[in-house]
Amino acid sequence: MLCKKFREFIGIDPSRVIAVNLDVGTNNENLLNDPTYLGNRHARIRGERYDNMIDEYLKVATEMFPNALLHFEDFGPSNARRILEANRNKYRLFNDDVQGTGAIVMAALFSALKVTKQNFAEQRLVVYGAGTAGTGIADQICAMMVRDGLSPEDAKKHIWLIDINGLVTNDMPNLPNYQQTYARPTAEVANWNKEGGKIRLLEVIKQIKPTILLGTSTDHGAFNKEVVKALCAGVERPILLPISNPTEKIEVMPNDAIEWSDGKALISVGIPVPPVQYKGVNYEIGQANNALLYPGLGLGIIVSGAKHVTDNMLLAASKAVASQVNPQDLGASLIPPVDNLRASSATVAVAVAKQAVEDGVATKQSDNWVQTVQDAMWQPVYR
Repeated sequence: MLCKKFREFIGIDPSRVIAVNLDVGTNNENLLNDPTYLGNRHARIRGERYDNMIDEYLKVATEMFPNALLHFEDFGPSNARRILEANRNKYRLFNDDVQGTGAIVMAALFSALKVTKQNFAEQRLVVYGAGTAGTGIADQICAMMVRDGLSPEDAKKHIWLIDINGLVTNDMPNLPNYQQTYARPTAEVANWNKEGGKIRLLEVIKQIKPTILLGTSTDHGAFNKEVVKALCAGVERPILLPISNPTEKIEVMPNDAIEWSDGKALISVGIPVPPVQYKGVNYEIGQANNALLYPGLGLGIIVSGAKHVTDNMLLAASKAVASQVNPQDLGASLIPPVDNLRASSATVAVAVAKQAVEDGVATKQSDNWVQTVQDAMWQPVYR
C-alpha cells in the first residue's frame, strides 16, 4: 500500500520503490502452528538481537541504495521513537507514525491558530492517548512553543499526557522514556479529584482549561458531551483533534462535537467524514491524513538529495499543507481535502526541497524547484 501511495500521490516510478517487511518472529501460537503462515516460525526477537538486526538492515539498505529514503511504518511504541532518535542523523530516515502524524497535526494547528490569532507559546495541550504517536505530536508542538519564545522547560509545562492510568505523573512506575519528559509533578496535582486512584480526562480539562485537546487513544466516545462542554467553558475557540481511526475508534464524531460546542470547536479528525450542517453553517471537517504530507515530503527529499530529514523540513511540509486552505471563513476546513493529492504533494515537495537547501543538508541545487519537482514526477503513460 505504501508503494502504491508513493506512486499515485507523487508519481514516484514504481520500479524505484521497494516494500520491505522486517520479520522478527511472533509470539502468536496460532500463527506459529498454522501451516499457511508465511512468516518466520520462531518467538519474537527482542532486546539486543532486535537492535542488531535493525542496525544491520539500516547499514545494508543504505550501502545498496545510498540515495534511498527509508520510510518506516508500524513499529511498536517501545521501538519506533527509540530507533528514530538513534538513527535520524546517520541515515535518510523518516518514521511516519511518529513524524508524519505529528506533522499533519501541526498543519491543522497552523490553520487553527490563524483563527484564534494566537501563537504556540500561548497553548495548553492535553494529549489523550500517550503512545508513540501522541507523544511524537507533543514533541513537535513543544518544539514550536520553544520557537515562539518559551524555554524548553517552560514548554514542557504546557503539555499534559493522559494514558490508560490517567494523567501521567512522575510517581508512576516504569514510565516509558517518551512519557517521562512530560510527567507532571505529584505535588502539582495533589488536590485534584481522582476516580479509582486516577486523574481522568474531565478533571484535567477542568483544571487546566486546555486550548488544544488531541485524541490518539482509539478510545471511542471518550470525548463525550460533558468533556466537550468543559473544553468550551475553558476557552472561546478550543482546537479539538480526535485523530484516532477507524470510525469505531474515534474519540468523538464531528457532528456531535459541533453540536456540543455550539460550532465553536475548531475540528480536524482522522477519518473521512461528510460536512456537518449546524445552524445554517456548512462545517467542512478536514481529515488529518498523513497522505497529505509524507509523499510530498519524500519527493522533496529525493529531488534535493537531502542527507537527513530535519525538523525544519517537517515544519516546512506542515506549513505547505496549511497554506492550501483559508480557515478564516466560518465552517472552513483546517486542512485541504485529499482528493487532489498529486497537486498537494507537489506543493509540499517544493517547500521541503527549499528547506533542505536552507538547512544545508541538500546535495542537489535548482534554480526552479517547481519545475524540478514537476520533472521528477513519474506519469503513468506508455513510453
